[in-house]
Amino acid sequence: MRTKYAQIDRNLFIKNRKKFVQKMEPDSLAIFNSNDLYPVSADTTLPFVQHRDIFYLSGIDQEESILVLCPYAYKEEYRELLFVRETNEKIAVWEGEKYTKEQATEVSGIKNVHWLQDFDRILYQLMNEMKNVYVNLNEHYRAERIVETREERFIKALKKKYPAYNYLRSNPILQHLRSIKEPEEIALMQTACDITEKGLRRILPFVKPGVWEYEIEAEFMHEFLRNRSQGWAYTPIIASGQDSNVLHYILNNKECKSGDVVLLDVGAEYANYSSDMSRTIPVNGRFTGRQKEVYQAVMNVKNESTQLLFTGNNWYAYHQEVGKIMTEELMGLGLLTKEDVKNENPALPAYKKYFMHGNSHHLGLDTHDYGILSEPFVPNMVFTVEPGIYIPEEGFGIRIEDNVVIQEGKEPFNLMRNIPIEAEEIEELMNA
Repeated sequence: MRTKYAQIDRNLFIKNRKKFVQKMEPDSLAIFNSNDLYPVSADTTLPFVQHRDIFYLSGIDQEESILVLCPYAYKEEYRELLFVRETNEKIAVWEGEKYTKEQATEVSGIKNVHWLQDFDRILYQLMNEMKNVYVNLNEHYRAERIVETREERFIKALKKKYPAYNYLRSNPILQHLRSIKEPEEIALMQTACDITEKGLRRILPFVKPGVWEYEIEAEFMHEFLRNRSQGWAYTPIIASGQDSNVLHYILNNKECKSGDVVLLDVGAEYANYSSDMSRTIPVNGRFTGRQKEVYQAVMNVKNESTQLLFTGNNWYAYHQEVGKIMTEELMGLGLLTKEDVKNENPALPAYKKYFMHGNSHHLGLDTHDYGILSEPFVPNMVFTVEPGIYIPEEGFGIRIEDNVVIQEGKEPFNLMRNIPIEAEEIEELMNA
């Protein structure tokens, strides 16, 4: 076994490839590369993290791997090809186990596995048969492409070598396919959420005045690693006091004080799949009256907005309705007046003063996962639900977040249904 996580049934990746090739144009091939090993300094690199697209289509979790899908190839053995780095005894001693051809087939379900040095020769043969080439760029709506990736360098070299081809985009196909999860994927995400639950239950009795934010972070990480997670699904937020109003506070370097809250936005990954949880807890184990009032308002928004995640709705219409729900709660808290709402700028509604971010995003292999926002919601899409109210003038912010699966004709299924969430339950566990 090459990974901390248990081996995934290769039939998931077989299904994913089948769905992708059904969307390809005739006389086409598609190429997917692993991520780079990113250097830090001297001979040090960051831990390898696989490119989610090649993982989604193959399950291969190793650097310097290439997947080629060519359903229109004349030779059947060239219709699915996987290229991996050739291993040997020296590599095994210095770097650890790498895939053999047989292991790569076992993981991916791809019968035709070649060493990487054969890639150029076989690609040349395939290109002579094809007219179109699918290349894979990151087109996520939040993406900032500030580093030239292995994939981008490969595309640049490919177009220089083979200029007379029609180049097509893989990403729109993957944006759609990856947004709708297979049952196996939901099961992996459930495991990630269950590990996150264990982390929260570990820290609730641990948090007290005088504890430092990084100590809370360490307790979460301990529980994640001992449950076969590779660690965080994203950089954790452990934000106490006034910093609970900072949406992406990641310093996690302050002492937690009595009377303050700690906003926890943390999630374990499992087998490259993400969980994404937010809970806000009182440092001394008891919310103040005002903190509890705001907490309940956020809970009301979360519960009502979850019901809007139904088939046929879409991300834009959903957020318009969430804004109305939040506006009512903020008025109930005395934070907004009818006059504020009446005179609001439609481009920047009044509620945005206290709730600046979106209420939901796709979740999956990426924490902000692929999904075309204008597409209607369909069953097996997985979303976060994460309302928050941030009041700097009162010294605290509250965010609460669960992960839910859209279902046909039923209310969304909460993958975090067992994670403590009610204010009284959190207080009880903190004082047990």
